[in-house]
Amino acid sequence: MAATVEGSKSGNGGRKRRRSARRRPGAPGSGDTGAGRSHRYRRLINPLARQPGFSEDRLAAIHDAALRVLEDLGIKVLHPGARAFFRNGGAAVDEGSLMVRLDRGLVAQCLASAPGVFDVKGATPERDVTLGGDHIAFAAVGGPPHITDIDQGKRDGSLEDHRNMIRLSQHFDVIHTQQINVEALDVPTHLRHLQVTESQLSLSDKPIFVFSRGAPQVRDCFELLRLARGLDAEAFARHPYCYTVINTNSPRQLDIPMCQGIIDFAAAGQVSLITPFTLSGAMAPVTIAGALTLQHAEALAGIVLSQLVRPGAPVVYGSFTSNVDMKSGSPAFGTPEFVKGAFGAGQLARHIGLPWRGSAATASNAPDEQAVYEFLMSAWGSVLGGVNLLLHAAGWLEGGLTASMEKFILDVEMLQIFAEILQPLDASDAEIGFEAIAEVAPGGHFFAAEHTMQRYQSAFYAPLVSDWRNFGQWSEDGAKTATQRANGLWKAILRDFEAPPLDTARRAAMHDFIARRTREGGAPPES
Repeated sequence: MAATVEGSKSGNGGRKRRRSARRRPGAPGSGDTGAGRSHRYRRLINPLARQPGFSEDRLAAIHDAALRVLEDLGIKVLHPGARAFFRNGGAAVDEGSLMVRLDRGLVAQCLASAPGVFDVKGATPERDVTLGGDHIAFAAVGGPPHITDIDQGKRDGSLEDHRNMIRLSQHFDVIHTQQINVEALDVPTHLRHLQVTESQLSLSDKPIFVFSRGAPQVRDCFELLRLARGLDAEAFARHPYCYTVINTNSPRQLDIPMCQGIIDFAAAGQVSLITPFTLSGAMAPVTIAGALTLQHAEALAGIVLSQLVRPGAPVVYGSFTSNVDMKSGSPAFGTPEFVKGAFGAGQLARHIGLPWRGSAATASNAPDEQAVYEFLMSAWGSVLGGVNLLLHAAGWLEGGLTASMEKFILDVEMLQIFAEILQPLDASDAEIGFEAIAEVAPGGHFFAAEHTMQRYQSAFYAPLVSDWRNFGQWSEDGAKTATQRANGLWKAILRDFEAPPLDTARRAAMHDFIARRTREGGAPPES
């Protein structure tokens, strides 16, 4: 029992505090890299009351204003094929200005066809992720060109760095989907999509991420996924197995690769997280209400396109609304404005009946105190706002330009605490413990009570990183900070990592496909 053992208070006898010198399994320095893993974290339900950003009448006013933006002002659509889908669906399209105007009846029709809840399939049913309703899932940092750790410092991301992040994401049950955690800059852009997709499929059994960087790259990634999962085209189209992020070019523009991504993913029945990049005061009005109005209009335009391509295509309402530092123009995260924006975004997603994607971001340049409090404010805003998929929830630094190995571990500690908070609180008669209260005399303690002895090994969350030893024991063990302890933990996880089983024939089929596509020249990104 690794608990603090205390006598009566100093005012009642003066006995000194004593701590057990024994470590719990998984305590800092114990070498137990399985610490904190729990199948209970694989499917999380958020029972917390949703925090509204607006009154119902103001929420309706924002929705109405967004519809007016689409009807009266329109959105610029750079992709000819996307404009054709809009035109054939009944939108007003001006080929001269490339502006598309959507009436509210068309928007309502398309919203009605988009599913409110759906599963994204993993390699096994245990790894399926449900998006929508009260379900909540976490994904690690996605897309930075740089990576850092306290040994080597900041550097360009490599394929091995990407694969290491995949390994860490696979290890922890509280990370539910994979991501392109860091760019593999040592792989040419026309081949990179092949390598990073193969890495996700060979090192993990969780749903994967695919960048929308042109139809040829997307087709290659879809084919690799089918080969790894043993799916024919019909089975692949029947369920979503992967997801992408679609960012609008705020204000009011959809570019060619993002339109193509919506088209490709909708046609294949795969998931698009349509996420306007509306930074208040920069690419959006300086007020949070104004930024959310623009966000809502742009998200609705992307959602409509997905449903015109394929009614019923799985799509997620995405938000990334925050403010900027008005002195430098840099994005700011974890701010009061970010939290309020998250409350409003979640409310808007529920208003239209779609799953909501949020983020847990920080502008800090190091895994320090700023990174922690900005992460927590961002995450709490999203969790209390009712987020269904929280992106960038582990390892994000420098406003998304850098992935951090240590911060990945520190963030996982916080995500596991969230996961524990979300677990139902048992208030059965046995847990209320009347008999335990009766057993212990006034002024006594509960350490040796039968109620305690039956539960002490699993009564409380066992931390991944936190060190609860006293100052003397902590000092004797090197006086390591949480960041230093996280450094040792990610190294131990990578040292002991074992990938989930993958059929030898499927692995070979992936490698043969990559070899063929490499000989053929791969697929450069398209824009």
